Amino acid sequence: MSLFNVYPLFDITPVTAKDVFVYDENNCQYLDLYGGHAVISIGHSHPTYVKNIQEQVGKIGFYSNSIQNPLQVALAEKLARVSGCNSYELFLCNSGAEANENALKLASFHTGKKKVIAFKNGFHGRTSAAVAVTDNAKIIAPINAQQEVEILALGDLESLEKSLSKNDVCAVIIECIQGVGGLDESTAVFYEGIDKLCKKYNACFIADEVQSGFGRTGDFFAFQKYNVTPDIISIAKGMGNGFPVGGILVHPNIKASFGLLGTTFGGNHLACVAVLTVLEVLEKERLLQNTLEVSTHFLRRALNVPRLKMVKGRGLMLGLEFEFPIAELRKNLIYKHKIFTGSAKNPNVLRILPPLTIKKSHIDTFFEALISELS
Repeated sequence: MSLFNVYPLFDITPVTAKDVFVYDENNCQYLDLYGGHAVISIGHSHPTYVKNIQEQVGKIGFYSNSIQNPLQVALAEKLARVSGCNSYELFLCNSGAEANENALKLASFHTGKKKVIAFKNGFHGRTSAAVAVTDNAKIIAPINAQQEVEILALGDLESLEKSLSKNDVCAVIIECIQGVGGLDESTAVFYEGIDKLCKKYNACFIADEVQSGFGRTGDFFAFQKYNVTPDIISIAKGMGNGFPVGGILVHPNIKASFGLLGTTFGGNHLACVAVLTVLEVLEKERLLQNTLEVSTHFLRRALNVPRLKMVKGRGLMLGLEFEFPIAELRKNLIYKHKIFTGSAKNPNVLRILPPLTIKKSHIDTFFEALISELS
């Protein structure tokens, strides 16, 4: 049997990793400025993370959600405190796509409506409803296209109100900073306008924090820069530091009932310990503060980069937009300089999503390599 060939692969085979570095089978060291799609938040193989996972799997790794699991309760309480979302309730699942599926389903149950509004260049996952609200026709199969979705331009409040006024929209879903799309971000007026219009027309405001959450922007959630109160917040990626886990935070105006949502693996014992450890390390090592400090240094160093059009994003969710496609530059950074970076739907954007433990010296290493390639 062979693998179903859907991934274009770089000829690199990581076998071990430590903090911000990845090592291949020849023990060649790579600086990780991509974090495996923004998944690695507290660094590869963090000793506290390894210890806690090992201890938990030696006790119990999994059982169904039909029994008591005090780890889920502890996680909900700690996440509420660390994130500042004290009044929300937590539903745990396995991935960002599943989080958004549940967010959209819950919005439809809550409002009794089925249409969804999303935004140009947004990405919300590859499963049924999540891919339908993703602005990429290439990955939407006919079975997905039956969903009722309208894609609007980012920042267009006038069109948003026109659509919401028809009273058939269950949810407006948005990334406050677009990830795959290329780090675009609109204005406070726009995000706060979404919040007001959703409340006016009885639609759920879904903040997709799958990539931007858990401190990546310097705030715990990207939406916290604005005066908004999402009805549902979807989370995944960095929350587990590599362990598959996702979830939604649900505002108390949406009521739970038995059987409303469900999952087999979501909220298992190992997943809970992974997320609890991430929250512990984020606090103990002051990684949100580190994110802001390193980001400031990054922006300062970027001033001297030739052929750079602009820097996009916040914190350690950053994009360098050039005046040319970055595919060849990215390959050179990997193979010549041993530095992992990312790409975006916008072919001119180089994405930077490192572990939040990264230091200024690592950023200096990156810019020295980048400038040498562009000079």
